[in-house]
Amino acid sequence: MTPDWAMPGVQEFVPGKLDPSVLAVSDAGDPRTPHFDSFLASHQHQQPNPYLEHNINGGFLQTSSAFQQPAIRSVQPWKHIVNAGVVRIVDVFTNRSFGDSSLFIVTEYHALSKTLAEHHHIGHGRHVRARNSIDQVSETVLWSYVTQLASALKTVHNSGLAARVLDTSKVLVTGKNRVRLNGCAALDVIQYEAATSLAHLQRQDLVNFGLTILSVGANMADASQNFARAMDQFKRFYKPEIQTAVVWLYSAQQHTDRTIDQFINLISSQIIASFDAALHADDSLHGDLAREVENARLVRLLTKLNFINERPEFEHDRQWAENGERFFLKLFRDYVFHQVDAQGHPIVDLAHVLSCLNKLDAGTDERLTLVSRDEQNCFVVTFRELKKAIESAFQDLSSNSRRL
Repeated sequence: MTPDWAMPGVQEFVPGKLDPSVLAVSDAGDPRTPHFDSFLASHQHQQPNPYLEHNINGGFLQTSSAFQQPAIRSVQPWKHIVNAGVVRIVDVFTNRSFGDSSLFIVTEYHALSKTLAEHHHIGHGRHVRARNSIDQVSETVLWSYVTQLASALKTVHNSGLAARVLDTSKVLVTGKNRVRLNGCAALDVIQYEAATSLAHLQRQDLVNFGLTILSVGANMADASQNFARAMDQFKRFYKPEIQTAVVWLYSAQQHTDRTIDQFINLISSQIIASFDAALHADDSLHGDLAREVENARLVRLLTKLNFINERPEFEHDRQWAENGERFFLKLFRDYVFHQVDAQGHPIVDLAHVLSCLNKLDAGTDERLTLVSRDEQNCFVVTFRELKKAIESAFQDLSSNSRRL
């Protein structure tokens, strides 16, 4: 059982996100494009956030420079795309340093991410699933994916671009029910000379969007080849509203006037629901942050106590003798951490420790009894007096350190 002072999930997830340099980066690959065969976590442009370099082997440098430069310049608009549902493009450049013809696309790096296909094990032989199956994607989660990806596509399309690579292998799950569209701009460079209208590409984004949601809900990697069968599976678990949304997206190429803005109007009620859920999640995170701020204060108290107690270099210094208020602090350390039961067994009570430290931090007038280890001395002091003693002793110690 997780203690009420801990944050389940967050404590395990956040440290890995903050230290991505030790993590291996998986290669999801994409059979429709030249192979993404090299992933390098790096810190580009002296920025604090890590970036990922995608090395694309496809003979790009074998083309003429007259083709290369316009193709690379076509990525410039992607650098200005700022949306919470899109992995940001940082830079695009060519390089021969690795002994091959390489195109590099530098993007933001989201540690611990998985693709939708990896996260939901899409196409891994799961057949008929019960409604209460543990790996069934809930409708709430699926709608969350829909609203996030719709927001991403709206930003992309309204900027005069098309995602072009929207599928379960190019949508990253970067947190709990948190998705981002990845791999954008690659086809803009590689297929620069392809004569396809922007309107057609944007409608194809809508089709791919629908197939992505269908693949997740039906757990079928080949939903595009078996749409009818995938929809039959999808209808078994999800309500008509989301079924209608998927069909609307899938049929976008047959209706040349369909746009992402129309789709957003269609799902407006779900967008409001997702926004409300995001506000609740924000409130929860602020609560977690408040508890962490409290923990930081307790860490400072513990640090000061450990700086003060048992300084062997001051054993013969009359100005730093473990008597008076410093003796109280030594006994307080025993009171908090070194208590034993009637049989002499150590008492490990985290609630007691946190309670004492919180009272010390607040400087309450509550009294406590401190007994020396030889049981020859007994003192009754308040937490306010102990807090004052800590501050006084730490100031003396800091003054000594400045003189050394």
